[in-house]
Amino acid sequence: MEFPKDLKYTKEHEWVKVEGNTATVGITDYAQDSLGDVVYVELPPEGGSVTKNEPFGVVESVKAVSDLYSPLSGNVTEVNDAIIDSPEAINEDPYGDAWMIKVEIGSDDDLADLLTADEYQKFIEEEK
Repeated sequence: MEFPKDLKYTKEHEWVKVEGNTATVGITDYAQDSLGDVVYVELPPEGGSVTKNEPFGVVESVKAVSDLYSPLSGNVTEVNDAIIDSPEAINEDPYGDAWMIKVEIGSDDDLADLLTADEYQKFIEEEK
């Protein structure tokens, strides 16, 4: 199980990569492993907005349907259309090609309560 150190994490199993005033969001290796084979993804439209701790999309696997929760509030600047057409990429590369959305960061305060890789790994171990 991977926990890249350059990312931040949520307790809902999303990851965030901050680059300037843009945050790239996806689901963690743990989340995709728990879900099993991903067969469908629904994401918000480019130009729309997301709200911290509110659902922004859905991921469906052979096991379950799960909401995706936004780790921050802001405007969606880019959507990864490739995973809509090939949702299995989420299982293959959750931290790379299978990112979901890019969001213009509305407030740095939204990032304050995200977990480090070590904190997220500890959270996962306690959750099992």
